[in-house]
Amino acid sequence: MSYEKELAAAKKAVTIASRFCQKVQKVLLQSDVQSKSDKSPVTVADYGSQALVSYILEKELPSESFSLVAEEDSGDLRNDGSQEVLQRIRELMNDTLVSDGENKVLSAEDVLTAIDSGKSEGGPLGRHWVLDPIDGTKGFVRGDQYAIALALLDEGKVVLGVLGCPNLPLASIANTDQSSSQNQVGCLFYATIGSGTYMQSLDGSSHKKVHVSAIENPAEASFFESFEAAHTTFSLSGSIATKLGVKAPPVRIDSQAKYGALSRGDGAIYLRFPHKGYREKIWDHAAGCIVVTEAGAVVSDAAGKPLDFSKGKFLDLDTGIIVTNQKLMSLLLKAVQDSLREASSPPTGPSL
Repeated sequence: MSYEKELAAAKKAVTIASRFCQKVQKVLLQSDVQSKSDKSPVTVADYGSQALVSYILEKELPSESFSLVAEEDSGDLRNDGSQEVLQRIRELMNDTLVSDGENKVLSAEDVLTAIDSGKSEGGPLGRHWVLDPIDGTKGFVRGDQYAIALALLDEGKVVLGVLGCPNLPLASIANTDQSSSQNQVGCLFYATIGSGTYMQSLDGSSHKKVHVSAIENPAEASFFESFEAAHTTFSLSGSIATKLGVKAPPVRIDSQAKYGALSRGDGAIYLRFPHKGYREKIWDHAAGCIVVTEAGAVVSDAAGKPLDFSKGKFLDLDTGIIVTNQKLMSLLLKAVQDSLREASSPPTGPSL
């Protein structure tokens, strides 16, 4: 199955949501940041991005039953104290849709209904869209990297992924040459199963197929890890890099933009080792996973098992997530397992 119409709808939805997020980042103050129970910030852009993606997918694919697994619901926005925020979301959404040629003006209830379309639990049966409306909210607030990440599950398998990365340069972030092309930002990565991975600018130009790095010598590799300390254990990553002989310092950036950058060869390795008790959610990895694997990478947990997106909203993982090309994976996996074993072993004192 080619998934052509689904890909076209997903690219349109993510592109428009990316434009919306760029608009929001320019006009909204940091005081609009609300607090989640897990203390990660969420901006009004989260709600608007989710509503736009939901609205556009349903509009573009009217004949299909619609199931969306997403991060937000409208509960907080339905409170009396949130009417001003809701109105701002609605106005910015309508401005974005009008600039894209959309005639319908969305009401506040339309916005709330679209947000609440994302209440599916996913699972192994049928089709489910999976969305992180803003992956990397702290990066978004800082003006750094974030991504609009949309994937399609079909019978529990990720078959399509689109990553909108509004702040990611079109040129490699490993490139130190600050030429004019380096200053052009805004990338869209997309992949369907069996068809490879492509990148284009958010304005729709410069479409090209991308591939992961072909580096075979780990000493020449560079690696990505999460910007936020809560999302990875830097000391463990350092131990793994030492075992591999990696000389370059880690590149720490927010969001699934890392998957996009890795898919075009900006680095060779991605390590993610959250602190104990953290449960990975499928929307944090589904789109990025197919984008990077279709570009030639291997993605697994620390035991070498592929990620399973068929279990509902959460990934059941062994310790962490590792990504690299096929040539480096066996070396990386050994370094990971050796480092984990050493980290879990009690220190030995001097013998008597």
